[in-house]
Amino acid sequence: MSIRQLSETVINQIAAGEVIERPASVVKELVENALDAGASRVEIATAGGGLALIRVTDDGTGMDAGDLGLSIARHCTSKLSDDIHDIRSLGFRGEALPSIGSVGKLSIRSRTAGADSGHEIAVEGGRVSPVRPVAANRGTLVEVRDLFFATPARLKFMKGERAEATAIAEIVRRVAIAFPHVRFTLSGTDRSTLDLAACERTEDGVQQRIGQVIGREFADNALAIEAAREGVRLSGYASIPSFTRANSLHQYLYVNGRPVRDKMLAGAIRGAYTDVLPRDRHAVTALFLELDPALVDVNVHPAKADVRFRDPGLVRGLIVGSIREALARSGVRPATTAASAMMEAFRPQGTRPRGYSFAYAEPAAPGFDPQTSVHRPLETGFGEAVQTMFASATSADARAGAVEATPALTARPLGAARAQVHENYIVAQTEDSLVIVDQHAAHERLVYEALKQALSSRAVPSQMLLLPEIVDLPEEDADRLAAHGELLARFGLGLERFGPGAVAVRETPSMLGEVDVQRMVRDLADEIAENDTVETLKERLHTIAATMACHGSVRSGRRLRAEEMNALLRQMEATPGSGTCNHGRPTYIELKLSDIERLFGRR
Repeated sequence: MSIRQLSETVINQIAAGEVIERPASVVKELVENALDAGASRVEIATAGGGLALIRVTDDGTGMDAGDLGLSIARHCTSKLSDDIHDIRSLGFRGEALPSIGSVGKLSIRSRTAGADSGHEIAVEGGRVSPVRPVAANRGTLVEVRDLFFATPARLKFMKGERAEATAIAEIVRRVAIAFPHVRFTLSGTDRSTLDLAACERTEDGVQQRIGQVIGREFADNALAIEAAREGVRLSGYASIPSFTRANSLHQYLYVNGRPVRDKMLAGAIRGAYTDVLPRDRHAVTALFLELDPALVDVNVHPAKADVRFRDPGLVRGLIVGSIREALARSGVRPATTAASAMMEAFRPQGTRPRGYSFAYAEPAAPGFDPQTSVHRPLETGFGEAVQTMFASATSADARAGAVEATPALTARPLGAARAQVHENYIVAQTEDSLVIVDQHAAHERLVYEALKQALSSRAVPSQMLLLPEIVDLPEEDADRLAAHGELLARFGLGLERFGPGAVAVRETPSMLGEVDVQRMVRDLADEIAENDTVETLKERLHTIAATMACHGSVRSGRRLRAEEMNALLRQMEATPGSGTCNHGRPTYIELKLSDIERLFGRR
């Protein structure tokens, strides 16, 4: 078969397969064009999950007749200079509009600020109509109808209207966080209106926009992140360990203002929260990376969602280090949602069967005397005046009754220990709240942090192998391991080159006991190749330390003296990450006095 030149329409449809994956991809490209044009207001309207209609209107600079004709030609753009490494805009490939026009019905209406009238161009299945003058407002209106009508096979891979509309809303939210000064409006027959008001170009404006997108609860449970290293700046917010979500969709990451979903960055966030999150739970973040465009490649994929860094180890280390430092600085801090969940558990409607309606008791009938009636609700011994005779009695579970709750203790974050309930839960009192501490979980975290500190402050003890283990590897992997030999030795792993494509392992960390040396060395080689780190070995050591901490901490069922309980509370206040145990479960819950009063209907 002879080689032939593909038609322009087929070329655009092939490009559309990479750029236009679903209706949300169209919205992303059109919104990015509007932002690159300097828009301060972007309005998006959809129908049929975006398959029937997508309309994006902006008040940007607009296009004249000449630019309008070039905009639907492949690889025509105003956003890129001759240097592919200096990309400072969201779009730059010049593929989006011709790709959309090749698989749908596209029309573009635009007017510049100084023009008397606007112009319009239409593309239907790759067929271009001439540019014609029309009445138009300043800015650009792009309308896409019957998406994928020219490639009906793609329609079989679309999800339902609701799922596609949800994906569009998620794209708008992700873009909106990076541009708080722009107003975004999303409406349509298949969803309720999403209106994100414009905020100021300040730090407070960024916080306000993050609150609009992620929710107010995030602001109350987030830590400010601010760090810089070797020309790379990281800023934003990350949640405390006790504030999590069931998936990673609430992790918002930006590189030079571009929303990305990068595996390396997501892995760095997971690494930063290692051993402080429950299994299958994810932190909530809004993080912004800023660096020289020459140090990052955004041209990895036509969709521009993936990026590659010239020094991924530097970026990963910056994210992990800055989040861990923020967690360490935050001290003990419970999630504000814990009290709400606790109050919800107390509410009777949470356990009521369906169909059961709760009604308040009717007022007492005239003439009813609770003192004389046989149906009186309480015996007279429950009256406050009669209770004075029991003032000297001590509750069976009150272990701290002999210790006075001094103002110096109640002013501390975890307050003064007042009782131990069921030989496992410490009840403490602060100036304005009640704190319940799981003594085993809390002490487990304290022991674990002490073990980690010991591991980081000195070299990990190693055990000599009777016979060196020879691990055959590709030569480049052996080179990487040898280059990290000194760091690996600090973690108790002694290895050296053994020929061109192998390493000889002579020592392993004694904490690991018997270990599969072949698998561990290969895992390390893979991680060094991808991230230029040796976190795999460190995580294994920390896993052993966590197990040792679990078995070495105070057990449930042990009665503690008041001094022991208060000492545990003070140590928790001084230990980073003590709000969760090694398994990510909360170590304590704080219930504000105002919450308790609401439970009893006082507020």
